[in-house]
Amino acid sequence: MSLETCYSALEGDYQTVYNRLNKNERIVKKFVLKFLEDPSYELLEKSLKEKDYKEAFRAAHTIKGICQNLSFTRLYTSINLLAEALRSETAVDTESLPELVQAVEKDYQVTVDAVRALQAEG
Repeated sequence: MSLETCYSALEGDYQTVYNRLNKNERIVKKFVLKFLEDPSYELLEKSLKEKDYKEAFRAAHTIKGICQNLSFTRLYTSINLLAEALRSETAVDTESLPELVQAVEKDYQVTVDAVRALQAEG
């Protein structure tokens, strides 16, 4: 799988990240593959389960930044909505959380699957 095909599969913006990283495909690929090593998603899941919304916000915000930097558009969109719902420690919109979390789970899996396919092809 090419890097461009990977970006197509995860509904990202390859051209933007390619230009951002000095038109160097090797560097883009390096950072895309590092996404799989980031522990923020596991922290998000754990924090949400424990209703630690401050820590969940921190994890969501980290994922959001990674997605923005790598132009993972689909996941960025859903994680941004979740991060905003978690932003206020005292007034978290818990009613909307299940739907937002479900969207993030789906988009995260699409992203991980595409990156793993890229990784598998070396």
